[in-house]
Amino acid sequence: MTDGGAVGFRPVTEGWRLPGDDTPLTGQRAAELIRQRVERGLSETWLQHDQGPLLAVISNGTRALVMLLDEPDDVGMHAVDPVATGRENGYILANGQHDTYDNRDTLPLGEALRVAQHIVEQGRPPANTTWQADR
Repeated sequence: MTDGGAVGFRPVTEGWRLPGDDTPLTGQRAAELIRQRVERGLSETWLQHDQGPLLAVISNGTRALVMLLDEPDDVGMHAVDPVATGRENGYILANGQHDTYDNRDTLPLGEALRVAQHIVEQGRPPANTTWQADR
């Protein structure tokens, strides 16, 4: 585990988009888009950068799994909440699969949106976020 400044993710800024959409996203717009999708019941959002990295946010409306991948075939890393306990369900993937995650492997939704916004704006995870490499 490490803070947001490490784990081998290569920093990239400008060029984040929803897959299949040519509209570039600002950090604020990315966070708004993810929130709007969660409110509409679309709990899984993927953002793709022109240079290959992917950012995924999967929410149950309260908490969210935040993952960073260097490329589509990468297993990447995910943000963790080292002090969280328990498990929550309600994470519904785009393919209809219902998942349950340890709260330690997710962030409160507001924090997840802040992390996503920072990644899109700064090209790297916030330094005060803990990550676990899934490689």
